[in-house]
Amino acid sequence: MTAVLPETYTVRPPTKDDAEAVFGLVSAYDTAVLGFPDYTLDDMVDQLTDPGVEPTTDAWLVFDGDRLVGFGMVFGRGDHRHLDLDAVTTDPLVWRYLLDRITHRAGEFATQYGHPAVQLDAVAYRADEARRDRLADDGFEPATTYHRMRIDHVGPVSAPEVPAGVTVRRGAPDEDSQRAAHAVLTRTFEGQFAFTPRTFEEWRAAHESQSSFDWSMTTLLEMEGRAVALRECTDQFVEDEDCGYIGRLGVLEEARGKGLATFLLRDQFALDAAAGRTGTILHVDTNNPTPALGLDERRPGDRLGTGVDQPPDRRQQRWAERPNLVNRIAGAGGGRAG
Repeated sequence: MTAVLPETYTVRPPTKDDAEAVFGLVSAYDTAVLGFPDYTLDDMVDQLTDPGVEPTTDAWLVFDGDRLVGFGMVFGRGDHRHLDLDAVTTDPLVWRYLLDRITHRAGEFATQYGHPAVQLDAVAYRADEARRDRLADDGFEPATTYHRMRIDHVGPVSAPEVPAGVTVRRGAPDEDSQRAAHAVLTRTFEGQFAFTPRTFEEWRAAHESQSSFDWSMTTLLEMEGRAVALRECTDQFVEDEDCGYIGRLGVLEEARGKGLATFLLRDQFALDAAAGRTGTILHVDTNNPTPALGLDERRPGDRLGTGVDQPPDRRQQRWAERPNLVNRIAGAGGGRAG
């Protein structure tokens, strides 16, 4: 049964026009926990306009009179086996209401997509003990931790040599190159935490909806005429940190051990430094089946730190200092299971 809000409270779905108000709520919450907002208005607009989200059924705004006091959303990709939730409020009753709505909708997704249960993922700042406690009380358990890694650029950075036998394709302007990128991504990230394969059409639409993304920021590496490695970058951290961002970097298993990932990293460092960026950021999952963290830490001379732990965010691995938490939601009624 969904928690009952006071009579003075109202609930409605968000629209794009609410982005600034929701951004204000999120920024205030982040600042109270971290001392600074770890989100931008563009991030909020992207979230509310994601083509995979239907606000009328998947998102809620809670008002006390005219004051926004809560925001909640649940969204999935592909077959919706894995779902992400977002809930922001300082009011325990509003939290209870939003989580009840979210878990009920997750149960509906399970039924709709024919799953006996779905995985519902949440994120919590390491410093946000109240949120972590609430999630734990609702059956969520820690699942993984992401590291936000940053290297600062002081002066020019030398471009690396292209590995032998490799052709670099910069940009993915047409469908053929975009399909090649999609294929490498899907094969590379299979088996990683909460990764859900998507159709090419869904994947492309999600990319093109992001204000910080452009196809010119995609790089493919080819060997013998076949795409074997991918790097996707965005401007997601330009506004608040003046940094380039490597959102995805993957190498097919049969092409690993040839220095392709190291090349893609160092190549982006050189590009970001040449563009005047203060640094480059990427995220690494501590449970990654490939040794990505070790790859980044072993490079001599690079001042690369693991400043905060971070999981996937509301959209594209954005939130800082947040170990991921997981719950399982049963279908046919939306009750919590385990």
